[in-house]
Amino acid sequence: MGLRFTVLASGSTGNATVVYNGDKMVLVDAGLSMKKMDELLREQGVAGHQLDALFVTHEHSDHIKGLGAFARKHQLPIYANEATWGAMERHVGAIEADKRVVIETGEDMRIGTMQVRSYPISHDAAEPVGYTFEDDGEKLSLATDLGYMSEKVKREIIDSDVLVLESNHDTEMLRMGRYPWNIKRRILSDVGHLSNVAAGEALCELITDRTKRVYLAHLSLDHNLMDLAKLTVTSVMEDNGLFFKKDENPLRETYHDRPTAWDEVKRK
Repeated sequence: MGLRFTVLASGSTGNATVVYNGDKMVLVDAGLSMKKMDELLREQGVAGHQLDALFVTHEHSDHIKGLGAFARKHQLPIYANEATWGAMERHVGAIEADKRVVIETGEDMRIGTMQVRSYPISHDAAEPVGYTFEDDGEKLSLATDLGYMSEKVKREIIDSDVLVLESNHDTEMLRMGRYPWNIKRRILSDVGHLSNVAAGEALCELITDRTKRVYLAHLSLDHNLMDLAKLTVTSVMEDNGLFFKKDENPLRETYHDRPTAWDEVKRK
C-alpha cells in the first residue's frame, strides 16, 4: 500500500496527523480535546483503538492538549524525548510505565515496516522535533513550529515525496495585528514560527524532482490566510526560478477545523 496520511487539524487551536502504511497507524501530536480527536478520526474512518503509537513533537498545548486522556482511553504508547517528557508530564497526567517510551532525538525507530526518525527543530520548547516517515521507498516529512529553516533540518527533509511544512504568518499582518509586541517578537524570532516568505525560500532548496506535494500547515488564524500563503510561497519560488503550471503546483491546504483527505504519498 505504501504511506498514507491525513492532517486531522493544523494551527494554533490544535495539531494532529495520522500516518498509515497499510499495517501500522500512528498519530503525531494530539493537540485537541479527546472528544474532538475521536470525532476527527471517525470522519476519516478510523477508531482510536486502531492506532499503534502516538509521537509527540513538543509540549505546547496545541500539540498535547488531549494527549494524556486520549492515550489512556485507547491504551496507546507515547513516544517523546526525555526533555519533552519532563516538560509535559504534569499536563498529561499519569501514563503507565509500559506506555511511556523515551526516544533520543535523531533516533531511527521501526513501527512495523515503517521507519520513523525524529530531528531537532528551533522552537521555544524543551527539545522540539519534527518527524520523517519512510516505507517502501516513500518519504513523508512533517516540519512545523520552526523558528527558522536550519541546514540540519533541510538535510533531514529534503527529497521528501510529500512535505507538510509550516507557513505560519504574513509578516506585515503580524506586525500590524493585535498581539502585544513581546508575542510578536517571539513569533518572528529564531524560536518562533516560519513566515510565508520563509516557507517559500525554504522550498526553493527543498523541492526536488521527487517532491510531489507540499501541504502548507500551522497557519495563524489572526495573521494569515491560506490564499495569501499559497500566493506568497508561489511568488517566492517563481522569483527563484521555480515555475509550475496551474495543474502542477505542488501546494496543498491544511485546516484548523477539519481533516485533509487521505493522501497516498506515492500518488502523482
